[in-house]
Amino acid sequence: MKKVNIGGVPEHFNLAWYLTLKNGEYKAEGINLRWHDYHGGTGAMCQGLRTGDIDIAVILTEGIIKDIIAGNPSSIVQTFVETPLIWGIHVADKSSFKTIEDIKGTRAAISRYGSGSHLMAYINAKNNAWNLEKDLNFEVIKNLNGAVEGLTYGAADYFLWEKFTTKPLVDDGVFRRIGECPSPWPCFVIAVRNEFIENNEEDLKTILETINLTTSEFKSIPSIDKTISNRYDQELEDVQEWLSLTEWSQELIDEKTVTNVQEELLKLDIIPKKVAYSELIYKV
Repeated sequence: MKKVNIGGVPEHFNLAWYLTLKNGEYKAEGINLRWHDYHGGTGAMCQGLRTGDIDIAVILTEGIIKDIIAGNPSSIVQTFVETPLIWGIHVADKSSFKTIEDIKGTRAAISRYGSGSHLMAYINAKNNAWNLEKDLNFEVIKNLNGAVEGLTYGAADYFLWEKFTTKPLVDDGVFRRIGECPSPWPCFVIAVRNEFIENNEEDLKTILETINLTTSEFKSIPSIDKTISNRYDQELEDVQEWLSLTEWSQELIDEKTVTNVQEELLKLDIIPKKVAYSELIYKV
């Protein structure tokens, strides 16, 4: 049995992986796929790929492109979620901030440098014509729990995170959402260490075929909205809205999209240069 380690955020986007694992679908193909929750998000997964703690990551598009350019020996093998991620812009419920303009120049809580919460703070600043040098300040808080503590006790002022994941915290009066910032590209891709691809391409192909079968039928799984609501402690109507906005993909990310991501990251000075499409992707 071939052991393979995969990482992702413990959020509703990745329920398809949980279902296929629960059903023993990889073991039936001789693959012992082990899922690892990454509460620290993209930055933590990039580190996991670099060290070999994980072979595969379900990871934010912009984060992995940035890290491959910075030397991460991995490649994108597929888009996982085709639609943009809708980032909520949150402040502490009792904060005096009411609008996006109010948080200009204050401290953004980020899980780590190079993470999605870090990169999207730049996108939000650009969208609002802020000065990227003067109007952006960062406080590293590691994960969602760190953000709750950081915003509640004033170590940071605002926080970008996927809006449906944080909705229970908004409902409970921990956070207040003052705006939204959709990612300008498909949100999640599947990235794999190059060494793993070279030595295990057939296993990788099997893993992708298995997950793709489930994601292609995901919305028609009986009572999937109730399953997500119960498992992730979300209101049923929020889950139904999220499902209506979300589309999974079974295809390789295209060159135009990759170019667009790189152009945005370059404008924001997050990457030093653009690289060829072939340096970032691998067609399985």
